[in-house]
Amino acid sequence: MRLLKKLVGAALVLGGVGAVAACFLSAPVRLDAETLAKLGPGDAAKGKRIFYAGGCTSCHSKPGSQGDARLQLVGGLELKTPFGTFVPPNISQDAKDGIGAWSVEDLANAMLKGVSPSGEHFYPAFPYASYARMKPADIADLYAFLKTLPAVAGKAPANSLGFPFNIRRGIGLWKRLYLSDQPVIAFPDGTPEPVLAGRYLVEGPGHCGECHTPRDFTGGTTKSEWLAGATAAEGKGIVPNITPGEGGIGEWSQADIANYLETGFTPDFDSVGGAMVDVQRNMAELTPDDRAAIAAYLKAVPPHPNGYPARKPAN
Repeated sequence: MRLLKKLVGAALVLGGVGAVAACFLSAPVRLDAETLAKLGPGDAAKGKRIFYAGGCTSCHSKPGSQGDARLQLVGGLELKTPFGTFVPPNISQDAKDGIGAWSVEDLANAMLKGVSPSGEHFYPAFPYASYARMKPADIADLYAFLKTLPAVAGKAPANSLGFPFNIRRGIGLWKRLYLSDQPVIAFPDGTPEPVLAGRYLVEGPGHCGECHTPRDFTGGTTKSEWLAGATAAEGKGIVPNITPGEGGIGEWSQADIANYLETGFTPDFDSVGGAMVDVQRNMAELTPDDRAAIAAYLKAVPPHPNGYPARKPAN
């Protein structure tokens, strides 16, 4: 009996220590003062470039919006995943339903750390695992541009998640594994500047890896298969391999890639389809130099075979 009491006591102590450790490790972490000092005043003209590079309209515009209506960032798109249904929120300048009352520091913490102004974790359906690689000054520029967009009333529906995914605090542990400000692909000294510029756009604001890279069972991207293609997050079809590997875009020239991003046409004169339609529309808003840089990076990344299961031939 005495031994049993000791074992129970030890288990309780270990459980308590584990709970304290989990609480500490899962706590939201905000940006430090040194990083916040790098935000700067923000330039709306430069922020427009970051806005389109970041694809803000793809998730935060009302589904089906066209023209100027795409700048009404009311949210509402349903992203149905194996973890539940995520609904991007209103990020318009409405002070009540959107982010009109946010400071630039609030936006920086959201994009670089995945932390809300109230101190809660955002779910990584908001691709801050990629945005974490962005320069603070670019966040300030984006903030300045967002301030030029309309305020639109109306809250988007809440996420619909089951246990345990509805426990936000657990996201803190996920961040320990997957949140980093370091580049995915390490290039050697002397790498041409366009490749490095393209790396920043693709790995950071462009967040291309969020769709084009396979994920493990926790939902984190598998860096060893970076951009190798993946099963679509919503479980319908595949997102293609965009490395130079077999099944990828190795036969495309840099000019082919840049032209596709601008016009939506492949070298075989096929046209962009699916979710990529909206992404390509955003890429067309970038400068020719930006699109050329993205193309240079995609030609320089390590080649991988397709990162999704082989598709069965049609009967």
